[in-house]
Amino acid sequence: MAISDILASIDRDIAQLQQARALLTGIAAPAPKKAAGMPKKSASAPKKAATVASAAAKPAKKKKKRNLSPEGRKRIAEAVKKRWAAQKAAAAK
Repeated sequence: MAISDILASIDRDIAQLQQARALLTGIAAPAPKKAAGMPKKSASAPKKAATVASAAAKPAKKKKKRNLSPEGRKRIAEAVKKRWAAQKAAAAK
């Protein structure tokens, strides 16, 4: 077993013990913390197959590509050059 598997098993055991303790003492059990990061492939594989089937049933919407006009591109370039000049002037002081 890998160390990460052992640690995950210990964490599960701790969570179960905390829930059992809370039940015995009459206190509401704290919500289990979600693990950070993406789920394991084995856990997400069945869900992925289900979403592919449901996605095939619905027609996909195409996003309209947004184009920038030459005038807009020129305004942006001038603004960037102006900003660079201001930064250069501030650094020179």
